[in-house]
Amino acid sequence: MAALPTVMVVVPVLDDAEQLRTCLAAIARQTRSAEEVVVVDNGSSDDSVRVALDAGARVVREAFPGIAAAASTGYDAAFGDVIARIDSDTVVPEDWLGRALPWFADPLVTAVTGPGAFRGLGPVASAFWRTAYMRAYFVLMTGALGRPPLFGSNALFRRTAWLAVRHRVHRHDPMVHDDVDLSLQFDPRWRTVLDRALVVSVSGDPVRDRSGMLRRVQRAVHTFAVSWRRAVPPARLLRRFRHETRPVPTGGTPTGAAVTAPVRADGPAPAEASVAGPTIVG
Repeated sequence: MAALPTVMVVVPVLDDAEQLRTCLAAIARQTRSAEEVVVVDNGSSDDSVRVALDAGARVVREAFPGIAAAASTGYDAAFGDVIARIDSDTVVPEDWLGRALPWFADPLVTAVTGPGAFRGLGPVASAFWRTAYMRAYFVLMTGALGRPPLFGSNALFRRTAWLAVRHRVHRHDPMVHDDVDLSLQFDPRWRTVLDRALVVSVSGDPVRDRSGMLRRVQRAVHTFAVSWRRAVPPARLLRRFRHETRPVPTGGTPTGAAVTAPVRADGPAPAEASVAGPTIVG
């Protein structure tokens, strides 16, 4: 039996110490442990950094505001075969990694994602938002992308995929949805598995905030606008269905893609963090 891939969990955080503590405790209870947990501090003024260090996570800092910048810095800092991305309000079940990682035994699987279950809303509201938000997200985005999108609170993808597209993501645009942006940058011929049984718990606070929901819609529209050349659905669908699924390529380094080594709370990052990765043609 082939060994499971190595995995590193990336958690961006901004002033969310209490939920981060619960999040990291859930990661520590995994039946299949992660090789490392990287917490990206995006300028917290609370105890988020201390919570991360106390939990044994490696902390890197990203001064540029926005989750797109923070998440990208975390991916740059990660090593191993697979990057697992969750948010600081995510609580994963104990078999999360054990269930997700076997999908990567198939070399044609680039990414695995699953839905979130909103907590703290009550049964009626939870059922409503499960349909109106979570299912709608996957249905609409799958139609636009030609394959399932990544859901940022519950996503795993090959590190080689990140290395191939990191020069294209809009990491310094705070208005982009980083998971949608990354989904757009992935080649439509790469396979993303939507495992509907791979459910994580996420905070219900975002769907309680009507103005926040409007901003999410605006950011989704903005994300497609800035990536319109890759986002046009007919072009994506044509490329997806005219060509068979293919694995993530390896090879040359994209021009200008070198990444600066992240700053760690406990010292400098390993030198390997500055090594640029492969690119994708097309």
